[in-house]
Amino acid sequence: MLDIAAELHRWVAQGRDFAVATVVHVGGSAPRDPGAALAVDSRGEAVGSVSGGCVEAAVYDLCTQALRDGTVRLERFGYSDEDAFAVGLTCGGTIEVLVTPVSAEAPGRAAIAAALSAAAQGAAVALARVVRGPAELLGRPLLVHPDGAYEGGLGGSPELDRAAVNASHALLDAGRTGTVDVSERGAHCAADLTLFVESNVPPPRMIVFGAIDFAAALVRTGSLLGYRVTVCDARPVFATRERFPEADEIVVDWPHRYLERTETDARTVLCVLTHDAKFDVPLLVAALRLPVAFVGAMGSRRTHEDRNRRLREAGVSAAELARLHSPIGLDLGARTPEETAVSIAAEIIAARRGGTGSPLSGSPRPIHHDVDDRRTPPPHRSFAGR
Repeated sequence: MLDIAAELHRWVAQGRDFAVATVVHVGGSAPRDPGAALAVDSRGEAVGSVSGGCVEAAVYDLCTQALRDGTVRLERFGYSDEDAFAVGLTCGGTIEVLVTPVSAEAPGRAAIAAALSAAAQGAAVALARVVRGPAELLGRPLLVHPDGAYEGGLGGSPELDRAAVNASHALLDAGRTGTVDVSERGAHCAADLTLFVESNVPPPRMIVFGAIDFAAALVRTGSLLGYRVTVCDARPVFATRERFPEADEIVVDWPHRYLERTETDARTVLCVLTHDAKFDVPLLVAALRLPVAFVGAMGSRRTHEDRNRRLREAGVSAAELARLHSPIGLDLGARTPEETAVSIAAEIIAARRGGTGSPLSGSPRPIHHDVDDRRTPPPHRSFAGR
Protein backbone atom coordinates (compact mmCIF):
# COMPACT_ATOMS: atom_id res chain seq x y z
CA MET A 1 0.00 0.00 0.00
CA LEU A 2 2.76 2.45 0.89
CA ASP A 3 4.30 2.09 -2.57
CA ILE A 4 1.38 4.14 -3.95
CA ALA A 5 1.05 6.37 -0.89
CA ALA A 6 1.13 9.68 -2.80
CA GLU A 7 -1.90 8.78 -4.93
CA LEU A 8 -3.84 7.24 -2.03
CA HIS A 9 -3.10 10.22 0.23
CA ARG A 10 -4.64 12.43 -2.44
CA TRP A 11 -7.73 10.19 -2.52
CA VAL A 12 -8.06 10.41 1.26
CA ALA A 13 -7.77 14.22 1.13
CA GLN A 14 -10.53 14.27 -1.49
CA GLY A 15 -12.78 12.12 0.73
CA ARG A 16 -12.86 9.20 -1.71
CA ASP A 17 -13.75 5.68 -0.65
CA PHE A 18 -11.45 3.04 -2.09
CA ALA A 19 -10.21 -0.51 -1.64
CA VAL A 20 -6.56 -1.48 -1.83
CA ALA A 21 -5.11 -4.89 -2.64
CA THR A 22 -1.61 -5.49 -1.26
CA VAL A 23 0.70 -8.40 -2.08
CA VAL A 24 1.53 -9.97 1.29
CA HIS A 25 3.18 -13.19 0.11
CA VAL A 26 5.15 -14.22 -2.96
CA GLY A 27 6.12 -17.79 -3.72
CA GLY A 28 8.31 -18.95 -6.59
CA SER A 29 8.57 -16.71 -9.64
CA ALA A 30 6.26 -13.71 -9.54
CA PRO A 31 6.58 -10.25 -11.07
CA ARG A 32 6.09 -8.06 -7.96
CA ASP A 33 7.41 -8.21 -4.41
CA PRO A 34 5.43 -8.08 -1.14
CA GLY A 35 4.09 -4.57 -0.64
CA ALA A 36 3.06 -4.02 -4.26
CA ALA A 37 -0.47 -2.64 -4.34
CA LEU A 38 -3.44 -1.94 -6.60
CA ALA A 39 -6.23 0.41 -5.44
CA VAL A 40 -9.67 1.07 -6.90
CA ASP A 41 -11.95 3.93 -5.87
CA SER A 42 -15.75 4.09 -5.85
CA ARG A 43 -15.75 5.61 -9.35
CA GLY A 44 -13.73 2.71 -10.76
CA GLU A 45 -10.44 4.58 -11.09
CA ALA A 46 -7.42 2.35 -10.49
CA VAL A 47 -3.82 3.04 -9.52
CA GLY A 48 -0.87 0.71 -8.94
CA SER A 49 -0.20 -2.91 -9.83
CA VAL A 50 0.13 -6.23 -8.01
CA SER A 51 1.40 -8.47 -10.77
CA GLY A 52 2.76 -6.48 -13.65
CA GLY A 53 -0.43 -7.24 -15.55
CA CYS A 54 -0.94 -10.96 -14.82
CA VAL A 55 -3.90 -10.89 -12.42
CA GLU A 56 -4.86 -7.22 -12.46
CA ALA A 57 -8.40 -7.80 -13.74
CA ALA A 58 -9.22 -10.38 -11.06
CA VAL A 59 -7.77 -8.20 -8.29
CA TYR A 60 -9.65 -5.16 -9.64
CA ASP A 61 -12.89 -7.15 -9.28
CA LEU A 62 -11.97 -8.11 -5.70
CA CYS A 63 -11.45 -4.43 -4.87
CA THR A 64 -14.81 -3.39 -6.29
CA GLN A 65 -16.49 -6.22 -4.38
CA ALA A 66 -14.77 -5.13 -1.14
CA LEU A 67 -16.06 -1.59 -1.73
CA ARG A 68 -19.59 -2.92 -2.12
CA ASP A 69 -19.72 -5.16 0.95
CA GLY A 70 -17.02 -3.63 3.19
CA THR A 71 -15.33 -6.99 3.75
CA VAL A 72 -11.60 -7.59 4.06
CA ARG A 73 -10.35 -10.55 1.99
CA LEU A 74 -7.22 -12.64 1.73
CA GLU A 75 -6.91 -14.26 -1.70
CA ARG A 76 -4.30 -16.44 -3.38
CA PHE A 77 -3.43 -16.69 -7.05
CA GLY A 78 -1.09 -19.30 -8.42
CA TYR A 79 -0.08 -21.31 -11.44
CA SER A 80 -1.36 -24.48 -9.80
CA ASP A 81 -4.89 -23.13 -9.55
CA GLU A 82 -7.40 -24.47 -12.05
CA ASP A 83 -8.08 -20.95 -13.24
CA ALA A 84 -4.40 -19.95 -13.50
CA PHE A 85 -4.61 -19.24 -17.21
CA ALA A 86 -7.93 -17.47 -16.74
CA VAL A 87 -6.43 -14.92 -14.36
CA GLY A 88 -3.11 -14.88 -16.16
CA LEU A 89 -0.51 -15.78 -13.48
CA THR A 90 1.31 -18.24 -15.73
CA CYS A 91 4.85 -17.40 -14.60
CA GLY A 92 4.88 -20.38 -12.22
CA GLY A 93 4.66 -18.47 -8.93
CA THR A 94 1.99 -17.65 -6.39
CA ILE A 95 0.90 -14.40 -4.81
CA GLU A 96 -1.33 -13.82 -1.81
CA VAL A 97 -3.24 -10.56 -1.75
CA LEU A 98 -4.88 -8.73 1.16
CA VAL A 99 -7.84 -6.65 -0.04
CA THR A 100 -8.87 -3.89 2.37
CA PRO A 101 -11.76 -1.42 1.95
CA VAL A 102 -10.85 2.08 3.13
CA SER A 103 -14.20 3.84 3.42
CA ALA A 104 -15.31 6.57 5.79
CA GLU A 105 -16.77 4.01 8.20
CA ALA A 106 -14.05 1.35 7.80
CA PRO A 107 -12.24 0.35 11.02
CA GLY A 108 -8.68 1.61 11.02
CA ARG A 109 -9.17 4.27 8.34
CA ALA A 110 -7.52 6.90 10.57
CA ALA A 111 -4.36 4.82 11.04
CA ILE A 112 -4.20 4.01 7.33
CA ALA A 113 -4.74 7.67 6.41
CA ALA A 114 -1.95 8.73 8.78
CA ALA A 115 0.39 6.12 7.30
CA LEU A 116 -0.36 7.30 3.76
CA SER A 117 0.21 10.92 4.76
CA ALA A 118 3.57 10.14 6.38
CA ALA A 119 4.75 7.97 3.50
CA ALA A 120 3.65 10.53 0.90
CA GLN A 121 5.88 13.07 2.63
CA GLY A 122 8.84 10.69 2.61
CA ALA A 123 8.79 10.02 6.35
CA ALA A 124 9.94 6.72 7.82
CA VAL A 125 6.94 4.72 8.99
CA ALA A 126 5.72 1.13 9.25
CA LEU A 127 2.17 -0.05 8.64
CA ALA A 128 1.32 -3.43 10.14
CA ARG A 129 -1.86 -5.31 9.25
CA VAL A 130 -3.22 -8.64 10.44
CA VAL A 131 -3.05 -11.38 7.80
CA ARG A 132 -3.60 -14.42 10.05
CA GLY A 133 -5.65 -14.73 13.22
CA PRO A 134 -9.32 -14.32 14.15
CA ALA A 135 -11.36 -13.48 11.06
CA GLU A 136 -12.76 -10.31 12.60
CA LEU A 137 -9.21 -8.91 12.96
CA LEU A 138 -8.14 -9.53 9.35
CA GLY A 139 -6.64 -6.35 7.92
CA ARG A 140 -6.68 -4.47 11.25
CA PRO A 141 -3.94 -1.77 10.97
CA LEU A 142 -1.29 -0.47 13.32
CA LEU A 143 0.93 2.49 12.39
CA VAL A 144 4.40 2.58 13.95
CA HIS A 145 6.77 5.58 13.92
CA PRO A 146 10.58 5.47 14.24
CA ASP A 147 10.42 6.72 17.83
CA GLY A 148 8.17 3.80 18.82
CA ALA A 149 4.95 5.84 18.97
CA TYR A 150 1.99 4.16 17.29
CA GLU A 151 -1.55 4.77 16.12
CA GLY A 152 -4.41 2.33 15.79
CA GLY A 153 -4.53 -1.11 17.35
CA LEU A 154 -5.00 -4.77 16.56
CA GLY A 155 -8.12 -5.26 18.64
CA GLY A 156 -6.46 -7.50 21.19
CA SER A 157 -4.79 -6.75 24.51
CA PRO A 158 -2.34 -3.89 25.19
CA GLU A 159 0.38 -6.55 25.51
CA LEU A 160 -0.37 -7.77 21.99
CA ASP A 161 -0.21 -4.23 20.62
CA ARG A 162 3.13 -3.68 22.35
CA ALA A 163 4.51 -6.91 20.87
CA ALA A 164 3.28 -5.82 17.44
CA VAL A 165 4.87 -2.38 17.83
CA ASN A 166 8.22 -3.91 18.84
CA ALA A 167 8.19 -6.37 15.94
CA SER A 168 7.14 -3.72 13.41
CA HIS A 169 9.76 -1.29 14.72
CA ALA A 170 12.48 -3.90 14.18
CA LEU A 171 11.45 -4.29 10.54
CA LEU A 172 11.27 -0.52 10.11
CA ASP A 173 14.77 -0.17 11.54
CA ALA A 174 16.05 -2.63 8.94
CA GLY A 175 14.03 -1.03 6.12
CA ARG A 176 12.31 -4.36 5.48
CA THR A 177 8.81 -5.34 4.42
CA GLY A 178 7.58 -8.79 5.42
CA THR A 179 5.61 -10.88 7.90
CA VAL A 180 6.13 -11.54 11.58
CA ASP A 181 4.27 -13.65 14.13
CA VAL A 182 3.34 -11.96 17.40
CA SER A 183 1.61 -12.96 20.61
CA GLU A 184 0.96 -11.45 24.01
CA ARG A 185 4.31 -12.97 25.02
CA GLY A 186 6.16 -11.02 22.30
CA ALA A 187 7.31 -11.56 18.74
CA HIS A 188 8.45 -14.95 17.41
CA CYS A 189 6.46 -16.89 20.03
CA ALA A 190 3.53 -19.21 19.46
CA ALA A 191 1.55 -16.88 17.24
CA ASP A 192 -1.73 -15.27 18.16
CA LEU A 193 -1.49 -13.18 15.00
CA THR A 194 0.62 -12.91 11.88
CA LEU A 195 1.26 -9.36 10.70
CA PHE A 196 2.27 -8.06 7.33
CA VAL A 197 4.51 -5.05 7.94
CA GLU A 198 5.22 -2.50 5.21
CA SER A 199 8.20 -0.27 5.88
CA ASN A 200 8.54 3.12 4.22
CA VAL A 201 12.07 4.43 4.54
CA PRO A 202 14.01 7.17 2.74
CA PRO A 203 15.67 5.98 -0.49
CA PRO A 204 19.09 4.34 -0.11
CA ARG A 205 22.17 6.40 -0.85
CA MET A 206 24.59 6.04 -3.72
CA ILE A 207 27.76 8.10 -3.24
CA VAL A 208 29.83 8.51 -6.39
CA PHE A 209 33.40 9.64 -5.77
CA GLY A 210 35.09 11.27 -8.75
CA ALA A 211 33.41 13.93 -10.90
CA ILE A 212 34.24 12.40 -14.29
CA ASP A 213 32.14 11.70 -17.38
CA PHE A 214 31.52 8.13 -16.25
CA ALA A 215 30.13 9.54 -13.01
CA ALA A 216 27.56 11.62 -14.89
CA ALA A 217 26.17 8.48 -16.54
CA LEU A 218 26.19 6.59 -13.23
CA VAL A 219 24.28 9.41 -11.52
CA ARG A 220 21.49 9.03 -14.08
CA THR A 221 21.45 5.25 -13.70
CA GLY A 222 21.50 5.42 -9.89
CA SER A 223 18.58 7.85 -9.89
CA LEU A 224 16.65 5.50 -12.18
CA LEU A 225 17.21 2.67 -9.67
CA GLY A 226 15.79 4.79 -6.85
CA TYR A 227 18.97 5.88 -5.09
CA ARG A 228 19.56 9.32 -3.61
CA VAL A 229 22.78 10.12 -5.42
CA THR A 230 25.64 12.24 -4.11
CA VAL A 231 28.69 13.20 -6.19
CA CYS A 232 31.85 14.02 -4.24
CA ASP A 233 35.13 15.36 -5.61
CA ALA A 234 37.89 17.52 -4.14
CA ARG A 235 38.15 19.57 -7.35
CA PRO A 236 35.58 22.40 -7.47
CA VAL A 237 36.06 22.96 -11.18
CA PHE A 238 34.66 19.48 -11.90
CA ALA A 239 32.10 19.02 -9.10
CA THR A 240 29.47 21.42 -10.43
CA ARG A 241 25.72 21.45 -10.83
CA GLU A 242 26.13 22.10 -14.54
CA ARG A 243 27.99 18.82 -15.01
CA PHE A 244 25.71 16.80 -12.72
CA PRO A 245 22.20 18.28 -12.99
CA GLU A 246 20.54 15.03 -11.93
CA ALA A 247 22.54 14.50 -8.73
CA ASP A 248 20.65 15.01 -5.48
CA GLU A 249 23.75 16.48 -3.86
CA ILE A 250 27.15 17.68 -4.99
CA VAL A 251 29.98 17.91 -2.45
CA VAL A 252 33.38 19.54 -2.89
CA ASP A 253 35.67 17.86 -0.37
CA TRP A 254 38.36 15.23 -0.11
CA PRO A 255 36.49 11.92 -0.53
CA HIS A 256 37.74 10.21 2.64
CA ARG A 257 37.01 13.31 4.72
CA TYR A 258 33.46 13.52 3.41
CA LEU A 259 32.85 9.80 3.96
CA GLU A 260 33.95 10.11 7.57
CA ARG A 261 31.37 12.81 8.32
CA THR A 262 28.38 11.76 6.23
CA GLU A 263 25.68 9.24 7.18
CA THR A 264 25.75 5.76 5.68
CA ASP A 265 23.85 2.57 6.47
CA ALA A 266 23.52 -1.04 5.40
CA ARG A 267 21.81 -0.01 2.13
CA THR A 268 24.43 2.56 1.06
CA VAL A 269 26.38 1.99 -2.17
CA LEU A 270 29.85 3.54 -2.60
CA CYS A 271 31.28 3.85 -6.12
CA VAL A 272 34.88 5.05 -6.33
CA LEU A 273 35.61 6.33 -9.85
CA THR A 274 38.62 8.52 -9.10
CA HIS A 275 41.26 5.80 -9.86
CA ASP A 276 43.90 8.07 -8.35
CA ALA A 277 45.86 6.63 -5.42
CA LYS A 278 45.95 9.86 -3.43
CA PHE A 279 42.13 9.82 -3.37
CA ASP A 280 41.43 6.09 -3.59
CA VAL A 281 43.59 4.70 -0.79
CA PRO A 282 42.43 6.81 2.19
CA LEU A 283 38.86 6.65 0.90
CA LEU A 284 38.82 2.85 0.52
CA VAL A 285 40.53 2.31 3.87
CA ALA A 286 37.55 4.07 5.46
CA ALA A 287 34.92 2.59 3.12
CA LEU A 288 35.90 -1.05 3.58
CA ARG A 289 35.44 -0.73 7.34
CA LEU A 290 31.88 0.61 7.10
CA PRO A 291 28.81 -1.67 7.23
CA VAL A 292 27.58 -0.58 3.78
CA ALA A 293 25.97 -2.66 1.05
CA PHE A 294 28.56 -2.27 -1.70
CA VAL A 295 32.02 -0.79 -2.24
CA GLY A 296 33.35 -0.71 -5.80
CA ALA A 297 36.33 0.98 -7.43
CA MET A 298 37.09 1.75 -11.08
CA GLY A 299 40.44 1.08 -12.72
CA SER A 300 42.41 -1.17 -14.99
CA ARG A 301 43.78 -4.53 -13.89
CA ARG A 302 47.14 -2.84 -13.27
CA THR A 303 45.48 -0.08 -11.24
CA HIS A 304 43.57 -2.72 -9.27
CA GLU A 305 46.74 -4.65 -8.36
CA ASP A 306 48.61 -1.49 -7.38
CA ARG A 307 45.66 -0.26 -5.32
CA ASN A 308 45.33 -3.57 -3.49
CA ARG A 309 49.04 -3.45 -2.63
CA ARG A 310 48.70 0.07 -1.27
CA LEU A 311 45.61 -0.89 0.74
CA ARG A 312 47.39 -3.85 2.32
CA GLU A 313 50.29 -1.56 3.21
CA ALA A 314 47.76 0.82 4.81
CA GLY A 315 46.56 -1.96 7.11
CA VAL A 316 43.49 -3.22 5.28
CA SER A 317 42.88 -6.85 6.21
CA ALA A 318 42.26 -9.68 3.75
CA ALA A 319 38.63 -9.91 4.92
CA GLU A 320 38.13 -6.18 4.39
CA LEU A 321 39.80 -6.29 0.99
CA ALA A 322 37.53 -9.17 -0.07
CA ARG A 323 34.58 -6.77 0.17
CA LEU A 324 35.97 -4.59 -2.62
CA HIS A 325 34.40 -4.95 -6.06
CA SER A 326 37.30 -4.03 -8.31
CA PRO A 327 37.47 -3.45 -11.18
CA ILE A 328 33.90 -2.29 -10.67
CA GLY A 329 31.12 -3.58 -12.94
CA LEU A 330 30.15 -6.77 -14.74
CA ASP A 331 31.86 -7.91 -17.93
CA LEU A 332 29.43 -6.57 -20.54
CA GLY A 333 32.10 -5.38 -22.94
CA ALA A 334 31.15 -1.81 -21.98
CA ARG A 335 33.03 1.06 -23.58
CA THR A 336 31.00 4.25 -23.31
CA PRO A 337 30.18 5.99 -20.01
CA GLU A 338 26.55 4.93 -20.40
CA GLU A 339 27.44 1.29 -21.02
CA THR A 340 29.86 1.36 -18.10
CA ALA A 341 27.15 2.79 -15.85
CA VAL A 342 24.87 -0.10 -16.83
CA SER A 343 27.62 -2.63 -16.02
CA ILE A 344 28.19 -1.02 -12.59
CA ALA A 345 24.46 -0.94 -11.86
CA ALA A 346 24.19 -4.59 -12.92
CA GLU A 347 26.89 -5.61 -10.44
CA ILE A 348 25.20 -3.64 -7.65
CA ILE A 349 21.89 -5.39 -8.37
CA ALA A 350 23.59 -8.80 -8.57
CA ALA A 351 25.35 -8.22 -5.24
CA ARG A 352 22.07 -7.20 -3.61
CA ARG A 353 19.95 -9.99 -5.08
CA GLY A 354 22.47 -12.82 -5.27
CA GLY A 355 22.60 -12.88 -9.06
CA THR A 356 25.42 -14.44 -11.06
CA GLY A 357 25.52 -12.01 -13.98
CA SER A 358 25.09 -14.93 -16.36
CA PRO A 359 22.50 -14.89 -19.16
CA LEU A 360 19.12 -16.13 -17.99
CA SER A 361 18.80 -18.18 -21.16
CA GLY A 362 21.53 -20.52 -19.98
CA SER A 363 20.77 -20.64 -16.26
CA PRO A 364 18.58 -23.19 -14.44
CA ARG A 365 18.26 -20.88 -11.41
CA PRO A 366 14.96 -19.17 -10.53
CA ILE A 367 14.65 -15.75 -12.15
CA HIS A 368 13.52 -14.07 -8.91
CA HIS A 369 15.72 -14.80 -5.89
CA ASP A 370 17.58 -12.97 -3.13
CA VAL A 371 20.82 -13.53 -1.24
CA ASP A 372 18.83 -13.65 2.01
CA ASP A 373 15.31 -14.69 1.10
CA ARG A 374 13.17 -12.95 3.69
CA ARG A 375 9.87 -13.45 1.99
CA THR A 376 6.87 -14.72 3.88
CA PRO A 377 6.31 -18.37 4.84
CA PRO A 378 3.81 -20.52 2.91
CA PRO A 379 0.44 -18.77 2.82
CA HIS A 380 -2.18 -19.37 5.47
CA ARG A 381 -5.63 -20.24 4.15
CA SER A 382 -7.51 -20.74 7.41
CA PHE A 383 -9.72 -17.70 6.96
CA ALA A 384 -10.84 -15.25 4.27
CA GLY A 385 -12.94 -12.79 6.23
CA ARG A 386 -16.08 -13.68 4.31
